Amino acid sequence: MNRLRFLLLLWVLLHPLSSPAEQALRLVADPWPPFTDKSLLNNGVASDLVVNALARAGYTTVYAQVPWERAVRGLQQGTYDVLINAWYKEDRKEFGYYSQSYLINRVRFLQRKGSGIAFRQLPDLYPYSIAVVRGYAYADAFDQDARLSKVGVVSFEGAARMLAAQRVQLTLEDELVARHHLSRSLAGVRDQLEFLPQPLSENGLHILISLRHPRHKQIADDFNREIAAMRADGSYEQILRHHGL
Repeated sequence: MNRLRFLLLLWVLLHPLSSPAEQALRLVADPWPPFTDKSLLNNGVASDLVVNALARAGYTTVYAQVPWERAVRGLQQGTYDVLINAWYKEDRKEFGYYSQSYLINRVRFLQRKGSGIAFRQLPDLYPYSIAVVRGYAYADAFDQDARLSKVGVVSFEGAARMLAAQRVQLTLEDELVARHHLSRSLAGVRDQLEFLPQPLSENGLHILISLRHPRHKQIADDFNREIAAMRADGSYEQILRHHGL
């Protein structure tokens, strides 16, 4: 009997009930429609692409939606495994491993109509107050320029309402995100706001995998491979079409 128990224990140690690839990856994102939001088809287009790519690589996933700062903190602490919607920022490499970009975000400023603000380079914006979402990375030069007058807010919706109420003079967001909100929750202030012609930046959207996960690099490699395969076989474009993009 003792020998039987020893053999059973040895088998369990050598054949765990689930391999790392079979354990559900804990995905997290903040509400950021049309890219990530529980109210949208498959939690938004970014979530749809990420879940499909990881599923093709053999991973199961669970999705959580929390405010941005809590999502980042959860990745740092190992509460979550994968942050779905991360722009590249160097200091995040201290706690996360980036995939290749799988979408492109075009960041544009908004002003109140008729404000006449001209933007060609960052010093043009020094006289103005700008509402920014706390913890977001917009562009390195913008993020690091201490001469810009930035007002931290919780969400773009709050920033847009502050702009309409003349509490700030500018805000900024990915163009598709801004248009999504302006056609829905911000419809009441939509006609008061307009985009500045020149974008601040074009940013690649990445998944960021917690360094606490023992297979963070493998997950990124698997994801990159499957996104490339989805582009090649047409399933990537099909997902975009399902989301109206």
